[in-house]
Formats: sequence, structure tokens, C-alpha cells
Amino acid sequence: MIKKEVQIHPTAEVSNTAQIGENTKIWHQSQIREEAKIGKNCIFGKNVYIDKNVIIGNNVKIQNNVSVYDGVIIEDGVFVGPHVSFTNDKIPRAINPNGSLKLEQSDWKIDKTIVKKGSSIGCGSIILCGTTIGRFALVGAGSVVTKDIPDHALVYGNPARIRGYVCICGKKLQPPNSSESLGYCNDCKISVTK
Repeated sequence: MIKKEVQIHPTAEVSNTAQIGENTKIWHQSQIREEAKIGKNCIFGKNVYIDKNVIIGNNVKIQNNVSVYDGVIIEDGVFVGPHVSFTNDKIPRAINPNGSLKLEQSDWKIDKTIVKKGSSIGCGSIILCGTTIGRFALVGAGSVVTKDIPDHALVYGNPARIRGYVCICGKKLQPPNSSESLGYCNDCKISVTK
């Protein structure tokens, strides 16, 4: 079900069983698979791949050459930078133990990945399946996420590690002044609580 207000580039391939919310824009050579659910006001750049059954909230920006596989849930207001790749199988194999090619979903186990509201994932990052990226967390470019990331955490590296905390605006927080605080934002003039 595709709303009339949706803009789909002629080179994009969108399944007729995908649900696309109003004012969403899907650009060149993107592919949206069967039963994908995409919210309102989203922007998908060139060559974005959205696998079957993926769920994406409202106001999400997914940049060029991103792959989002079955088992991924992206909540509202998330930014996914160019060339980010999500995985969905912790033990990937092309063949079964008997040597036959894996073809059916029953041949592998999909692990769920959740990207929570307002978080951002930097260019070229890899998100291993079975992880949760917390609300308003910030994943630095080129990171490999191997475990859960708490709300507002700033992480980067391989593997990604906590390097501080960020405000809703994305700026790094100043050190906390209480045990209930993650830190203080000089720009927003607020203390972010745990």
C-alpha cells in the first residue's frame, strides 16, 4: 500500500506488498522488498536496499548504499549514514551441513536488531545482528557495533566502545554533576538524565 504523496524514482523497485507512508521519498535504484513497512516523511538515498519484513518509523533518513536486512527495526527520527550495513545472521553460511545451498528462511536464524528513536549511525558502520542501539545514541563513522549501545552513548571504533555521551542535539555532553545525569549540554542548556 503506497500513499499518493510518496515520491518513487522510476529506477527504484518497490514491492506492491510494501507499505510506504505519505511524503516518503525513494531515490535512484533503491529496492524495497515484500512486506516492508516504512513510515511517513522518510528519505531513502540512491541504491538503498530494504529487505522483506523490515520495519522503519517516521522521519527516518537513510543515505546512499545502505543495506537493511530482515529482522531490523528502525524507530522514528533515525539517521543512517552512507554505506552502513546491517547483518541478520550470527552464523552465516551459504550451504547446509549436507552441502546443499541454503535457500529457505528455515535454513538460517534471523536475529533482531533495533535502532531506537533519534539515534544516528555514521558512514560505513557495520551493525551486527542481535544488538540494540539506544535512543539518541551516536555511532561514529566506520564503527563495528557488536553489542548493545545505551541511550545517548557516543560510540566508535572496532569494536565500538563508549567514548562519552551526547545530547538530543548530537553534541557531546560535559561531565555529569550528579549520579542521575549523563552530562550537561552547553548548547541546549540541559542536563541529560539516565
